Order: sequence, then structure tokens, then C-alpha cells
Amino acid sequence: MLLTAALTAGCANNQAPAGEPLDLCRYAIVFADEFDDLSIAPRVLGNERWTAHTPWNGDFGDAVFTDPRAGGPFAVRDGKLLITASKDGEGKWRSGLIAAADASGKGAGVQYGYFEARMKLPPGPGTWPAFWLISLKPAEDKRPKVEIDVIEYYGHRTDRYHVTGHVWYSRPDQDKTYRSGSRVPVEPGSLTGAFHTYGVRVEPGTITYYLDRKPVWQQPTPPEHQTPLYPLVNLALGSGYPIDETPDPSVLEVDYVRVYRPIEGAAGECRD
Repeated sequence: MLLTAALTAGCANNQAPAGEPLDLCRYAIVFADEFDDLSIAPRVLGNERWTAHTPWNGDFGDAVFTDPRAGGPFAVRDGKLLITASKDGEGKWRSGLIAAADASGKGAGVQYGYFEARMKLPPGPGTWPAFWLISLKPAEDKRPKVEIDVIEYYGHRTDRYHVTGHVWYSRPDQDKTYRSGSRVPVEPGSLTGAFHTYGVRVEPGTITYYLDRKPVWQQPTPPEHQTPLYPLVNLALGSGYPIDETPDPSVLEVDYVRVYRPIEGAAGECRD
């Protein structure tokens, strides 16, 4: 498969894609959270912008994703969302995830466009923060589901992060599931020491990943991509790596999440 071939080439070469530079003046914002307030529902979007679990009940990792509540994993401070992983009174790890959709298929997203988050990652082994996208459709819809991991970071390796595209098939076609990914090298410790922007541009032919709005990798858009995509952000722990030395608490700081759609023949919003 084309995406499988891209996986090998991308990991081996890590070549930044050539081509047209990112120009946000050609895009319009269709969804943005600047985190001036907290707008997270447990599982059903009402007037809130986010839910606190994956809409398909697929929570993961070694920390329990917890509903918004007093003393819970979510807080807003100085225009930033703080997602905190910490141990509760029984010594059990709890953390948070936000998804701009719910199980009904209600949510915010576009099929083609640019998605970006500005974040400062938590230091320490065992941390597993991510900004990612997934197909916007009802949970019971069995069509293949596209997932794009704009950044997936493993805290024990401070010199890299991962970008990956997945196509998930449901039963009885699970054997058709496939993925494509690459490692993006960075200065050791740079992603936990400062804020950076992590973006992806999804077009009919290509998916291009960006770090601080500079392209770092590219892959073909899978033919299964037929619906809008919506954003998720989480601070998970583990992913098969030990968490016995994970700092308690660990905090992921999110400055904003934005979703843009392309505008043909018009000027959009050149937003910093």
C-alpha cells in the first residue's frame, strides 16, 4: 500500500517536504479555542466546545481520563488550558482528554484544511501527550476511520516526536487497518522548555505535518478519508513505557487549538 511504503521512506529519511509554503491568509478559521474559559462536557456536547472522552469509548493509557470537576484534570489559567496528570488519594493516576465531538457525530471539523495547536509539553519519562484528529461521524458508523497524529510525544525521548496517519477498519475488515508514520528530530528538551505550534494541512492529495509552521513530513491522503476531521488533545501516560518515574503532577499546557478551512480566491484570516 502507498501509505505503508511511505512509512519506511519517512522513518529512514525524515525529509521535510518541498512545495508550496503554508499561507494562512488563504484560510478562514471555523473553530478556535483560545482557552479564556473552560468549556468541557463529560460526554455530550451541549453548548460546550469539548467532551472529556473519546466519542467511541476508546479511552487509553495508564491514567484514567476524568470528567471535568473541581480538583479534576482541567483548569484555565492566563489564557491557557492546563491538563494535569496526577495521582488521586488512592494512588491511582488520573488525567484528561478533550475531543471536539461526541458519539452522535456532532462536533467541529473540516474534511480539508489546516489544524494547529500551540502547546508546551510536560517533562519526564512516562508522559504521553498528543494532538490528533479523527473522522467526524457517529460512533456506530462502521465506515473506515481516519486518524492523524499531529504530534505524539514519549517523555523518555526528548529528542524526537512522532507523526502518524492511521486508517482503522471495523469488524469484519479489521485486517485492512494500516498506518504510516515518521519520527521528527528536535533539539533535546526543546518541546518541554517552550511553547511550539504543531500543525497539519490535509488536502485531497497530501497530508503535510508542520512544526512551528515549517513542514517536517508529508504522506498521501488515504482514499478512505471521506468525512470531516475533528481535533483531540490529551495527556496520557505509559503507552507501554514505565511510569514509575513520571513526575506527579505532570502538566500539559495548551495555548490554543484552531481549525481552518481553505478559501478559494479570497483573503482569509492571517492570525498569529
